[in-house]
Amino acid sequence: MAAPGQAPAEALRAVLKPSGPLPTESLPVRGYDFAGGPDHAALLRSFLTTGFQATSFAQAVAEIHRMITAKLEPLSEEERARAGLGGPRPPSGCTIFLGFTSNLISSGVRETIRYLVQHNMVDVLVTTAGGVEEDLIKCLAPTYIGDFSLRGQDLRQSGINRIGNLLVPNDNYCKFEDWLMPILEQMVDEQETRGVRWTPSRMIARLGKEINNPESVCYWAQKNNIPVLSPALTDGSLGDMIFFHSYKRPGLVLDIVEDLRLINTQAIFARKTGMIILGGGLVKHHIANANLMRNGADFSVYVNTAQEFDGSDSGARPDEAVSWGKIRMDATPVKVYADASLVFPLLVAETFAQRADAFPSETVGD
Repeated sequence: MAAPGQAPAEALRAVLKPSGPLPTESLPVRGYDFAGGPDHAALLRSFLTTGFQATSFAQAVAEIHRMITAKLEPLSEEERARAGLGGPRPPSGCTIFLGFTSNLISSGVRETIRYLVQHNMVDVLVTTAGGVEEDLIKCLAPTYIGDFSLRGQDLRQSGINRIGNLLVPNDNYCKFEDWLMPILEQMVDEQETRGVRWTPSRMIARLGKEINNPESVCYWAQKNNIPVLSPALTDGSLGDMIFFHSYKRPGLVLDIVEDLRLINTQAIFARKTGMIILGGGLVKHHIANANLMRNGADFSVYVNTAQEFDGSDSGARPDEAVSWGKIRMDATPVKVYADASLVFPLLVAETFAQRADAFPSETVGD
């Protein structure tokens, strides 16, 4: 028992336990002080010491800067020759893979992605069927802001499709069909008369050329020889149109194995690789698995809201990818738990956009 007038010694030891040393990288917590007025650049810099996902955002900025620095490093002749084996892109010090789910193309993040592709800042794109078709459809007709709470039954009766709080009139897909069907016809003709071997990436490049619209991601990807990989290309409106066309003119073949070799060799022969993955599912794993072929990516940033408790690959933290050899053991990967529509434009503003002069100008010819 404690002496009169003294707190119990056991409680004192428990509550007033002395501290050991902090991790060497620990910084004092401090947020942005608005007393000096609004300074958006300083506000974003202050995220590093704000804590929680603000700190993760700042760490992602640093990781992308490391990625860009590696990309801009000069190559030796031997390294240049080896990197050139990976594909059609000019060799660089770091091959950057950008993956994104289709909802981001439906949203205004499309313009951020297009900026990166237009200015040769990334080297390989991986997306779903929707990430291709929504980009093309927006060149034919707009998507609109709606509301998450609009009733599905009412929208269906009006021929309006909802993507979160975005609205896509079904007429947009009718316009897409009218535009796409003649191209599918040409593709079958070229396959049968010229022996063209279509792959998903080759088809996407063709569609980007045919749309001929500088607002399109696919347009700039084919201009700049940036492959767009979509191994599930039939899982969307594109697949619907291919299905309908197959009754009129069967025989179109898409070779996914050739595209698999393309993405894997991009990783294998790169000097270094970086992964920026927005969302989860197929796009996340397809990029990570390609980087397994080189014993892991050197730089990685994930932005998604998925959790790992259910064992999904979408929710897996980067450390799980380290265990598979998809991220290198000495890497410093970052996951930001956030909606990419909020975070990704800010990430680009703090990284690629600030170093735009270091990248080659976009290609203007075919």
